Parts: sequence; structure tokens; C-alpha cells
Amino acid sequence: MELHVWLLLGAGVVIAAIVAVRVAHRSGLPSLLIFLGLGVLIGESGLGLQFEDPQLAQQIGLIALAIILAEGGLTTTWSHVKGSIPTALVLATVGVGVSIAAVAIPVHLLLGMDVRTSLLLGAVLASTDAAAVFSVLRRLPLPSRLSGILEAESGLNDAPTVIAVMLLSASASPSLGGALFQVLFELVVGTAVGLAVAPLGAYALRHIALPISGLYPIAVLALAFVAYAGAVLLHGSGFLAIYLASLVMGNSRMPHRAASRGFAEGVAWLAQIGLFVMLGMLASPSEMPTAIIPGLVAGLILVAVARPLSIIASTLLVRLARIDRLNWREQAFLSWAGLRGAVPIVLATIPWAATSVDDSAAKFVFNEVFVIVVVYTLLQGPTLPFVAKKLGLTTPDEARDLEVESAPLEELNADLLQVRVPPTSKLHGVEIFELRLPTDAQVTLIVRDGRTFVPADSTRIRIDDQLLIVTAAACRDTVERRMRAISRKGKLAGWFGEIGN
Repeated sequence: MELHVWLLLGAGVVIAAIVAVRVAHRSGLPSLLIFLGLGVLIGESGLGLQFEDPQLAQQIGLIALAIILAEGGLTTTWSHVKGSIPTALVLATVGVGVSIAAVAIPVHLLLGMDVRTSLLLGAVLASTDAAAVFSVLRRLPLPSRLSGILEAESGLNDAPTVIAVMLLSASASPSLGGALFQVLFELVVGTAVGLAVAPLGAYALRHIALPISGLYPIAVLALAFVAYAGAVLLHGSGFLAIYLASLVMGNSRMPHRAASRGFAEGVAWLAQIGLFVMLGMLASPSEMPTAIIPGLVAGLILVAVARPLSIIASTLLVRLARIDRLNWREQAFLSWAGLRGAVPIVLATIPWAATSVDDSAAKFVFNEVFVIVVVYTLLQGPTLPFVAKKLGLTTPDEARDLEVESAPLEELNADLLQVRVPPTSKLHGVEIFELRLPTDAQVTLIVRDGRTFVPADSTRIRIDDQLLIVTAAACRDTVERRMRAISRKGKLAGWFGEIGN
């Protein structure tokens, strides 16, 4: 086909996928299922477009996952997840190991798979999916600790899972001790690179006034991939590096932070659409029937045995270490909310693309994983609100956190903050003088209903107002914290212990 035909087809797929997102949002279904369906319709059993290159699918898939992790890190609020990080780390390491074993052993005994293939299947299925978790859980009114654990886990557990799948797909698998050392080495290097690149990048962006604001989001995403590529070059985990770098940058004092997050979100959606459509095209529906029963059995083992065991083992460790205490309701929800999505399907292309793994066994694993993701995501995703409600874990709608956009005023050593007052914010009704901002900060303009005016001290803030605040660079953090605190708890936020972190 000619180039313009491919462009027309690609644009049509993207538009159809965007429309599908609305359908998925209203129905509670993870959008990945609709994207996969589009890929199947375009593929060999639909329009007949052939795509049978697992090596290319693997490379594209890994890049797309890196983009999704970068977006997840940039859009995650540190105050929301910081208390959950220790528990999430245990889930992403110990929990992954328990899950691999808890899938591999029953699959080997019940389905007759050889040990290596059973371990591969367990490793491929061990990671929860960041895209699925972010898209579903951020719409649920869950306690911040619980949603923070799930978000952080989905961002952190890709790295050890990818390492495990790579090791099991290698021609010469190392000993258990060697494998553990390699996993630890890659995680340490990935962490070091991510935490080194992020503050340096954020510092550079704060002190270099770019001539066009649209360059900042591009620079942020480029810095995230510097972390990814740098970690891989040093034989570390690129996924961990890009997630941590993005998490740190997304919560740093960067100019145009909200715009950078919005840009990353758009790019991540495009990556998701392309990734799932490609994986749908890679699947062969004619080969799926033989994988349905084994896939359903393996999926049942994953959901009913492996995930609960990994949660129990991990929460027991964090309780013994006096890090956190999760009650049975929270553990039950964590067990049910371990959504699988693109990550397992992408990881299933790794052994398929490897020459050291039997091609028929690797293709069978891919088909099994495809069945598991489709069936169990269809089962788990829409039922999460019901399960959360029945377990008594839903919380009343909280005020949406305040987004503060900033632009550097380099020559004045100052910053211009743009604050939009979201619905349910307790800034509504607060008078300007009641903000009690530092003396080196001032609300200079308010944009309301398309009209711009200079506020008086007695002007009351309203929902959907845009406030323009000029602040000295030295007190910018104080201003942001004060505005967030009032948005959450009102003008007496300090009395409630709210400091706006």
C-alpha cells in the first residue's frame, strides 16, 4: 500500500481508539481490551494485514512500556505514594518471586508443562500492568494508602519481572545465586541512574529559560529516556530508571510541570493504542482455541492462588518489619486488583523472539497469556468498584488536588504560578487576604468567565478561577504548599495539620 493509505488507516485506528476510550470509561472496562480487539480486527483474521514479527513486537513493546512508565511517574503525586513505597517495594520484589513460584508449580503439575516453560509463564504473568492500574484505579475513590500501594507497585514491579523473563529466556540460565545477584545489580544500577538523572534534569530546566514553552515537555520526556538508555548501557534496569526519574521530575519544581504531565499523558495514550493494536495484530485467533482451557486454568491459579499468596507473604514481611499493617479487607482488595494488561503480553514476546526457547512452546505461552489478559481483565476491571464497596474501602470524594503551573521569570529571579481552582476545592469562597501568602508573593490577576481583573484583598475566589501568582523564586515552594493546603482543608488548614505536601 502507498504511504497515504497507511496514514489514513493509522489515523482511522487512532480515532476509533479515542472513541473507544469514552466507551470504556462509561462501561468501566479497561480500554486495553478494545484496543486489542481493534488489532485483531485489523490482523490476519480481519482485514488480513499480516504481522508476525515477535522481535519487532518486543522492541516496540518495550519502548511503549517505557513511555507508559514515564507518564505514570510524571503524573504520580509523591505525597500520595510516599507512605506506600516500602510496601510496594516488597510487593514488587518478594511478591513477584512468590507469584512466579505459585504459578509455575501448579502449572507444571496440572498442565504438564516442563519446568522452564512453567517458570517462564509464571514470570510473564508476575507483573501488574501500569496502564491498566492507572486507568482504572485513579477513577476509584479509594483510601490514598491503598491506591498508592497499587500505583507504586505497578510502576516498580516491571523491572524485576523483565529481568526474570530475560534470564529464563537466555540460552544459558544462571544459577539461583547468580540470578539473584543479577536482579539485585540491575535494580541498584537502575535506581542510581534514575535518581541521578532526575534532579540534574529538573535543575537544568529550572535554570534554562527556553524560548518556547512547548519545548519543556519534550525536554522532560527526553530526560526520562536518558535515564532509561543510560541504565541499560550500564546493564541496569531501564524500566526502574525511567519510572524513578519521571517520578522525581514530576514532583520537582519544574517550569510548565502541568504541561509536561499533559504532554506525557497524550504520548502515553498514543503508545498504549499503538501497543495494544500491534499485539492484537500479532495474535492468531485461529490458534487461540487450544490455549483457552490451559489459559483459563493458569489464570485461575494466578488470580485465586498466586496473587493472594504474594500479597499475604509481602504484607506479612512488612508487618514483621513494622513498616505497615494491612487488614484482611485491604489484602483482599490488593489481591483482586492485580490487573494484568500489556506488560504480560509484551513479556511473552521475549521468549518467542529468543532462539534458545522452543518456538512452539513460546508461541503457546503467548497465546495463553493473551487469553488470560483478555478474560481476567474483563472479569476484574469492571468489578473493582463493586469489590471495593463490598469490602467497605471506598471513601467520599475528596477535593481534587491543586495543579500549579509555573513559568520562570529568569531575569527577575521570580516565578509566575498559574493555579486553576478545581471542583470541590476548598479555595472556593476564600478571600485573597485569607490566603496569607508570603510577603514576596502576590495574586496579581484572576481570570474568571473569560474576564481578567486585578483582585482586591477582599475578592473571593471561586471554582474554575485561574489565579496568576508572582512569587520570588525563594518562596515558591511555600506558596505552592500553602495553596494546596487551603485547597484541601480550607483557610484553617494549619489547624488541621495540613501543610500541602
